[in-house]
Amino acid sequence: MSGKVLALAALSAAALFAEKVPGLKDRVEILRDKWGVPHIYARNADDLFLAQGWITAKDRLFQIDLWRRQGTGKLAEILGESAVARDRIARLVKFRGDWNAEWTSYSPDTKAIATSFANGINAYIRGLAGKRPAEFAYAGYDPGLWTPEDVVARIAGLLMTRNANNEVSNSIDVSNFGPELLERMTPPDPFVRMTPPRGLELSWITREIMRDYSMATGAVRFPNAASTGSGEQGSNNWVVDGTRTVSGKPLLANDPHRPVQLPSLRKTVHLNAPGWNVIGAGEPALPGVALGHNEHIAFGFTIVGIDQQDLYVEKINPANPNEYRWKGAWKPFQVIREAVDVKGGAKRTVELKYTVHGPVIHEDRTRNLAYALKWVGSEPGGAGYLGALKVARAKDWKEFTAAMSTYKVPSENMVYADTKGNIGWIASGLAPVRRNWNGLFPIPGENGEYEWDGYLPVARMPQEFNPARHFIATANHKILPAGYKEQLSYSWTLPYRYQRIVELLTGSGKLSVADFERIQQDITSVPARRFQAVLRKWQPQRNREFHDEILKWDARLTTDSRAALVYEMWIAMLPAFLWPEESRRKYPTLEVTLSEVEKRPHPHALEESLDAAIRELRQRLPRPEQWKWGSLHQIRLRHPLSNQWDLPALPSPGDAQTVHSTSGNDFRHTNGASYRQIIDLSDWDKSVMTNVPGESGDPASKHYRDLLEPWAKGQYHPMPFSRKAVEAALDERIVLEPR
Repeated sequence: MSGKVLALAALSAAALFAEKVPGLKDRVEILRDKWGVPHIYARNADDLFLAQGWITAKDRLFQIDLWRRQGTGKLAEILGESAVARDRIARLVKFRGDWNAEWTSYSPDTKAIATSFANGINAYIRGLAGKRPAEFAYAGYDPGLWTPEDVVARIAGLLMTRNANNEVSNSIDVSNFGPELLERMTPPDPFVRMTPPRGLELSWITREIMRDYSMATGAVRFPNAASTGSGEQGSNNWVVDGTRTVSGKPLLANDPHRPVQLPSLRKTVHLNAPGWNVIGAGEPALPGVALGHNEHIAFGFTIVGIDQQDLYVEKINPANPNEYRWKGAWKPFQVIREAVDVKGGAKRTVELKYTVHGPVIHEDRTRNLAYALKWVGSEPGGAGYLGALKVARAKDWKEFTAAMSTYKVPSENMVYADTKGNIGWIASGLAPVRRNWNGLFPIPGENGEYEWDGYLPVARMPQEFNPARHFIATANHKILPAGYKEQLSYSWTLPYRYQRIVELLTGSGKLSVADFERIQQDITSVPARRFQAVLRKWQPQRNREFHDEILKWDARLTTDSRAALVYEMWIAMLPAFLWPEESRRKYPTLEVTLSEVEKRPHPHALEESLDAAIRELRQRLPRPEQWKWGSLHQIRLRHPLSNQWDLPALPSPGDAQTVHSTSGNDFRHTNGASYRQIIDLSDWDKSVMTNVPGESGDPASKHYRDLLEPWAKGQYHPMPFSRKAVEAALDERIVLEPR
């Protein structure tokens, strides 16, 4: 690959690189700003997306190759026998319907876009001429070439729909503890009775059903790499109209909460060509921009959590395991056999079985049962986030709402603002209509009694346009309007982040970009303030100093706070002492815990749980100077391949319930907002963003980790949009020429 530095300082003080790329029709400029964001200027859409594929491969080749393998069921080629089961699931959920309907469901030109994007990735790979980048050299394999179909793999959407796991958990919990306990500890909202559907035997439902599925949707880790853990996945977004802003124009903020990964889960890009002028972020293995702004509108999302899956229990014919029961007769499974290449072993043939309801993710031959997944990703347009290809070109609210009909997976609270001063919100995503059951448990498949009756039209989804309160906010909380009759979900994220956002947005004074930055970084804990109210009514017999310290505390989860540390450990210990006889069950939610201690003092539980918290902290942090929240609550970004490319641990403020969301198992910070944007519709160039730890996945690049420390300090960088602003922030000019 040429990559020559050209001595053209007269054109630009930035470094200038020229590259001959096969497949281009015309010259393309990629202007990389000082924060690593590529701004692509092309003369036609085909070249635009070819260049996006090319620059994405240059920046993130190892990451997107790994994602391609995960999505298409080709991990066993590099990981060996241990990955065969997850490869089977990935192949099971591949789209197998009408491909013309699939391509056109996102936008009329999706196939052309996906083809150009794949061609750009392949052009970069071929340009390596067999030379392996560092990660591939270490792992001992080559990057694979892409097809357009790789872009619409379903694994990403499968990860973000995931209700089948809840159905299995509900069944096991009801079997172990009865429906009354579940209705008290984790009540459905809106409330319905936790009654399993007629014909379902709870003994049929075990954790084993979801084993391969969970593996297939989990992070890929190589043998020598450490686990990254897991945490709550959510997001914040809000938008205010010009009556509430300093500029008199809307402001829009969004910070999606997903695993904070190395490289970043998202890739920022600016796409400029005839018909396109949009900047923002998306998953690097996908063309386009999923959240950001164009010349007319801004948009950002949070997960709604619509129930988009059902697990069907099918009865297998004891005399013929290739048949299942359907409406009074034995019906043959549809079976596809595929060969799987396995590193270090012989090829494996996997059987992909399907019923009328969907792919069979597990079989229990001892009970003669098969478990089929019906989910919205089987429909045309069911690939995650690709509906944004149409959204990104909308010019007004009418076009935006029309585009949301293409945004099927995952379900999103999409907030909107435009340069005319309008703001809006719509809950998007395919919402199955269930006429005679609620989707909280697996369902028998044999009689056709429990079948979807189509999907809700966009017009019947919750939405708002220019509300009288002058702002809209969502944070994965229950978004159903009062009196809303449709069934979307019975499970929502706790409302604390939303409550705090509303509190901050409804204060006095006009709002600016700097105010939005402070809101995104807010670490005041609403549940901690509620817990303080409980403690004011109770005096401990032991450890009085910690009780008093928490009462004097400002409820901010700063990294240097001892009170924050004690509070977090105390609230984690409390459930086991509130309900000791039920400690075998998973701990109830924080909301249930707080509601219980608010109803009555529970002095024994408060005393004993505080004692346990102090004992645990003394064991974990033996020196007094270690007693601060940041000593326990830290983030460490780990490379999926090798710890030689890991980044150092940093203390983290906040927790899962603060606006600045930092969740994870065992007090670690593994999930949260890796990407943030604040968009100013009075002047696009005043918008700001950040994307941790950097825009590049190449360990040798200066953009591999250059945003980590600023992100940890709550700092942002500009989001230049006009050509003048992009040139002013220019760090590298890349010119791609047709070969």
